[in-house]
Amino acid sequence: MTSPADLPRPDPRAAAALCALLGSPEDLRQPGVREAAERARDLLRSGADADELAICYRALDTALRRNGDARGLVNESRGTTVPGITPHIKVAVCPGPTRCIRAERARDLLPAPYCAVHGTRMRKARLGSAQ
Repeated sequence: MTSPADLPRPDPRAAAALCALLGSPEDLRQPGVREAAERARDLLRSGADADELAICYRALDTALRRNGDARGLVNESRGTTVPGITPHIKVAVCPGPTRCIRAERARDLLPAPYCAVHGTRMRKARLGSAQ
């Protein structure tokens, strides 16, 4: 039996990577990836405990790698960073009660991007120098 200390903990970047993955139709076409991503989204929306989320994220990461995506779920190129961000730029941030660290550049005249995890538009905020 696995003790609670041995269970994997979810990476805090995983929710942002999941949101970016759900917004990428070409990645979701791979066998098994859509089902695993939707299950992770449902668990995240329902406020599941960290252990259950970590196991689900691990299954999604395995499905991605099995289908030839060597990056897996959490990596630097899947939605967790915004290249070229400087302090005091408007960004769109996660609107949900379980906030992820995903950030997207927010254009002034365009609406904020859609958050695939929470099913709503992201909200616009200013990126401060401490972030």
